Amino acid sequence: MIYISSDHAGFKLKEKLKNYLKKQNHIIKDLGPEKLNKKDDYPDYAKLLCKKVLKNKSKGILICGSGHGMAITANKFKGVYATVCWNSKSAKYAKAHTNINVLCLPAKFITEPQAKTITNQWLKTKFSKAKRHKTRINKIKKIEK
Repeated sequence: MIYISSDHAGFKLKEKLKNYLKKQNHIIKDLGPEKLNKKDDYPDYAKLLCKKVLKNKSKGILICGSGHGMAITANKFKGVYATVCWNSKSAKYAKAHTNINVLCLPAKFITEPQAKTITNQWLKTKFSKAKRHKTRINKIKKIEK
């Protein structure tokens, strides 16, 4: 299961990416918004998605204008590891080195094809499990406590 959500700035990209991922046979759960609302706030959608990701030990995709607001909000949840990815290489490193479970996309700075490429890279990349990366993840978990 992959949860997806956005604010108004990421709404159009969310809709396109959601449909693309469904065509790729991924199970997608859209947590909103259901329609474009210029007055919505990214923390509300990030909170909703992160709770689902944690409860179901799943993955999530958050989309806003820069990706930063979603990432900042998502990282307030213990056990959520989120970052903004802007190209496939950043997505590969984010997953392989830090094992992110929430991908944040910057709708104002990437195109639809780029979003698809970034998401595909994130989904296919495995955490490297190299000792140095495990050590760093464990240090992060200690900070969370």
